[in-house]
Amino acid sequence: MATWAWILIAVAIAVVVVALVMMAMQQRRTTMLRRRFGAEYERTVQERDNRRTAEADLRDRQKQRKRLDIRPLAEPTRARFVNEWRELQTRFVDQPSTTVMAADELVYRVMAERGYPMENFDEQAKLISVDHPSLVENYRAAHGICDQARSERADTEDLRTALLRYRSLFDDLLQPERDAVDRSAVADVDPRHANVQARHAADVNGQRQQAIPRGGR
Repeated sequence: MATWAWILIAVAIAVVVVALVMMAMQQRRTTMLRRRFGAEYERTVQERDNRRTAEADLRDRQKQRKRLDIRPLAEPTRARFVNEWRELQTRFVDQPSTTVMAADELVYRVMAERGYPMENFDEQAKLISVDHPSLVENYRAAHGICDQARSERADTEDLRTALLRYRSLFDDLLQPERDAVDRSAVADVDPRHANVQARHAADVNGQRQQAIPRGGR
């Protein structure tokens, strides 16, 4: 076989190898993003109608997050926020709408205190999704109900649901940042731990539902 033919074969093999390596790298990036963002990954793909664009969006969020100085709360500040939540929750039966709006404002202040940029809700939610991917949808839903409450279009059960959703993110935001990172790392390594966390979250959510009484307007 002529030398030029061997060269063509070698070039073709090299092209195939490079293509396979690139495919493997893309699959690895996809797997890492799926694992990191969970349901938020699928939501972003559906929203963008293009997996490559969605994954670029998620990677941009991670880059933006790395540029931020997100800090844990000082203990006196954390205690103050906890007391504020307890006080507003007691008002839910008599003032469900104003309580949910107060919860929205309190969560907003907690995020601002920790260092999240607060100018735009959509961008803010995207950054929250990097640190709290399993809770960002709770935040979006609760914020939507809060907007309805401002125009008196939310019923009491919707408002109760919103308060529970705010509470889930509020509790996570009050934890030291290193704890959240450790929990994510362990869950990635051992799926059984993730199952334990899911059961624990369900138990905590049940306790929250009991703590927030049903009320009427």
